[in-house]
Amino acid sequence: MQSTTEQNSYFDNLEQLPLEKLLENMNELDKSVPFAIEKAMPQITLLITEIVKRMKKGGRLFYIGAGTSGRLGVVDASECPPTFGVSHDLVIGLIAGGDAAIRKAVEFAEDNFEQAWKDISMYQPTKLDSIVGIAASGRTPYVIGGLETARQHGLLTGCIVCNADSKVAEKSEFPIEIITGAEFVTGSTRLKAGTAQKLVLNMISTATMIQLGKVKGNKMIDMQLSNEKLIDRGTKMIVETLNIDTKKAKELLLEYGSVRAVIERENNR
Repeated sequence: MQSTTEQNSYFDNLEQLPLEKLLENMNELDKSVPFAIEKAMPQITLLITEIVKRMKKGGRLFYIGAGTSGRLGVVDASECPPTFGVSHDLVIGLIAGGDAAIRKAVEFAEDNFEQAWKDISMYQPTKLDSIVGIAASGRTPYVIGGLETARQHGLLTGCIVCNADSKVAEKSEFPIEIITGAEFVTGSTRLKAGTAQKLVLNMISTATMIQLGKVKGNKMIDMQLSNEKLIDRGTKMIVETLNIDTKKAKELLLEYGSVRAVIERENNR
């Protein structure tokens, strides 16, 4: 049976369409993505709940994928330290073919059934860790093998796929299936499927970090102060929270190194 992500596009003769029509049609298709995600909200909620349980006990979160899916996992993982102030080994993105594949495709890397577990094993995984396989097609050997072996070793397994009844979902305890349907360019899953995966990854990492106490109110109080924009943002958070002037807020922020440290210091005085 043909997977829905490989079905023919609803549009044809794309090269003959004016630019405005191309963009209009792409945007119209993209509007369907949030509705597809909405149908999977119970699955998303369940996976995050299980991940948080383990991370509160010291577990880590791994993303594994190939191609676009792998890159999306790497991006989401790499943004957790600056956004939430966590260590770089708390959320880890692994891509078939290694870091070189982030920029350039590594031929046949995704077809290696054993490699994902080898990649995970470098981090000395434990039963508190969670593995989320990302594969639009739901049939990527790298992801299937990684999930299967991780599950055999007692790790939590979940996935984000864009086809129903896939092998990747079968190997996952907590699958998330976002059925995005045919792509604008037939089979190009970096489009709708990739958008769906990115949105779900946003949900997983953000909701998990909120549950772990890395957000206060609606503020990123543990963010890293890695540039002037973030220092200014942190200063404003302190001004709003402590009702002090901007100059004093910035001095305290630079002295103590984080918004949280400043707020806790002032509240404990």
